[in-house]
Amino acid sequence: MHDTSSPTLPVASHGAALLRGLRVEASGNSLPGLPAGADRDFDSILAAWRLRHRRGGGRDPFGDIVPEAVEAEALDQALAGFAPVAAGLVQGAIEDVAHNLVKIIRACLVRPEWQGTQRLVVGGGFRVARIAELALARAGVLLRAESLGSAVAAIRHDPAETGLLGAARLLPLRLLEGSDAVLTADLGRRSFRAGLVLPRLGVAPELAAACIWRMRAWVHVAEAPDRQRALQGLGALLGELAGTARDAGLSIAPAIAIGVPAPVAGDGTLGEGAELLPGDWSAPGFRAAEAIEALLPQRAADVVLHHAAVTYGLSEAPFHRDIARWGVLRIGADPGHARFTNLPLRR
Repeated sequence: MHDTSSPTLPVASHGAALLRGLRVEASGNSLPGLPAGADRDFDSILAAWRLRHRRGGGRDPFGDIVPEAVEAEALDQALAGFAPVAAGLVQGAIEDVAHNLVKIIRACLVRPEWQGTQRLVVGGGFRVARIAELALARAGVLLRAESLGSAVAAIRHDPAETGLLGAARLLPLRLLEGSDAVLTADLGRRSFRAGLVLPRLGVAPELAAACIWRMRAWVHVAEAPDRQRALQGLGALLGELAGTARDAGLSIAPAIAIGVPAPVAGDGTLGEGAELLPGDWSAPGFRAAEAIEALLPQRAADVVLHHAAVTYGLSEAPFHRDIARWGVLRIGADPGHARFTNLPLRR
C-alpha cells in the first residue's frame, strides 16, 4: 500500500481532539438521564404503532407481520394520503420520532461541553428521505417552541456511507493529496462496513466532493463471532477493497481510518462502548489499532481510530463553516453524538 523504503511520516493520533479546522469537544454513545427508547429508529416506532393499532381492533394497512419493516414505496404512498389509516400510523410515528429527538437534543444541550451549540445535524434511523425531512422539521418547530436556540439539519449522505466518508477526514491533507483513494471502515454492533473513498480534492477542497467508490459490508450480529473472528472478517473486507483498488490502478493512502463505537486512547485502546463490538475489545492490554494493522500483509498501512460518532460528523465538516459550534446525532442501531467547534483551516 505504501513504499516502506521511504521515511514514514506520522499520521493523525488516535482519538485526537484537534483535527484540521475542528476541535472535538465531546463524543459518546448514550447520554445520562435520557429516557429509555428515546434513540429508537423510525421503523421500530412505526412497528409499535402498528401493534397498538391491531390490539385495539384495527386492521393493519401494512400487512400481517409485526414488526416487519414497511417497504419505502408503501411509506411514500401513506405520506401521499392514498390510505388514511396508513397515513395516520406514519404521522404518529413521525411525531414520536420528533419528540424523541427533542429529548436527545435537550439532554445534549444541558451538558457544559454542548453549551452554545448553534446547529445539530441528525442522521441514521430513516429509510425514506421525506420522513426524515418531516421528523426533523417537526423537531425544529418543537425546539423553537421551547426556545432551545439550536437549528436542526439532516445529514446529507446515505447513512451507510456517512461514517466512511467522514473517517477519511482523519488523515492529514498531505496523505489525501498524494493518493487516489482512502480505505476507511465503520465498525458497529450489528455490522462492519468498509469503503474506498475518493477525496476528489480537485473538485472541491476539504473533501466536500468526496464519494464512495466501492463499499463492502459484513453483518456479523447473527454469527456472534469472537474477537479474532471479527478481526479476520474486518481484514477480509479491507483486503478485498485494497485488491480492487490495485486492480483498478488506484493508489491508496498509506493509512486506514476507522470509526469505532468507543473513545480511543492515544495508544489505540478502546474505552466504554468497546463491549458493543463482537468479542472482547475492551480486554486489558488489547490495542485495537495494532491488532488491525497486524491483519494487513507486511503491516502495509497504519491505522488511525476515532469514535464513530466523530467520524460520522466529520462527513459534514465542510458544510458548517458558517457557524462556530455544531454537533451531530446518530440515531438507530448504532447511536452516538459528537460536538465540534470550528477552528481556522490550516494545511
